[in-house]
Amino acid sequence: METWRTAIVDAGPDHIRVRGHDVLDLMRGATFTDLIFLLHHQRVPTAAERRLIDAILVGSADHGAGAPSCAAARLAASGNRQSPSAAIAAGVLTIGDEHGGAGSSCMALIAATLERSRRDERALDETARLVVDEARAAKTRLPGFGHRVHATIDPRVDVLFGLAEESGLAGDGVRVVRALERAIAERIKPLPINIDGALAAILVDLGFPPLMGMLLFVIARVAGISAEVLEEHLREKPMRIRIPVEYDGVPPVDGGVS
Repeated sequence: METWRTAIVDAGPDHIRVRGHDVLDLMRGATFTDLIFLLHHQRVPTAAERRLIDAILVGSADHGAGAPSCAAARLAASGNRQSPSAAIAAGVLTIGDEHGGAGSSCMALIAATLERSRRDERALDETARLVVDEARAAKTRLPGFGHRVHATIDPRVDVLFGLAEESGLAGDGVRVVRALERAIAERIKPLPINIDGALAAILVDLGFPPLMGMLLFVIARVAGISAEVLEEHLREKPMRIRIPVEYDGVPPVDGGVS
């Protein structure tokens, strides 16, 4: 029988090791953010890297009960009081390309823009303008830019980029996103970098693969979803959520069915 293979956890009768690190030592000396980084990146982060991941987690945890993940979780909690885990799962299941998934798409865009700039021996700003022109011609959105609430500036972005620059960790990822921001303003209209674009740039500079853009959002948002579910249980009555519905289909048919 073929066994599963994993390089993440080695658990035996007298030990538990995460990426080779004894879990008891981690419990005594590491933070949860350290563990998240270790689990996904095979090493413990530096203090500056930990601070950046902490900031991303804090900035992504919750954006109000109206966000799809939180709204879905509260709706499920309103109708199913027996399973908080089902409500949390309902919230997580709303996360995808349109909600929380732009970070992964933006990381792929950053990598493609960088590779194109180097291959064609073009300046980054020139390559960014070409990327924006092509997206405009194809009528496709560029992930990581624009926000339905923060129309002019996402205040979380300056904090993340400021921390990255202060620690010397801002690299090609941040430079590409800034170049795309300038090109979008020049070719289309000013659109703010959003939290997805900021975390994408930083995760690229920290050496993570594109999938981590969505995964880190999921990790962060579960904390917010959990709080929303708890509040729904503690403060609200079961079945309290009623969504207004207006019927606009076929009018009543006279005479029945012949």
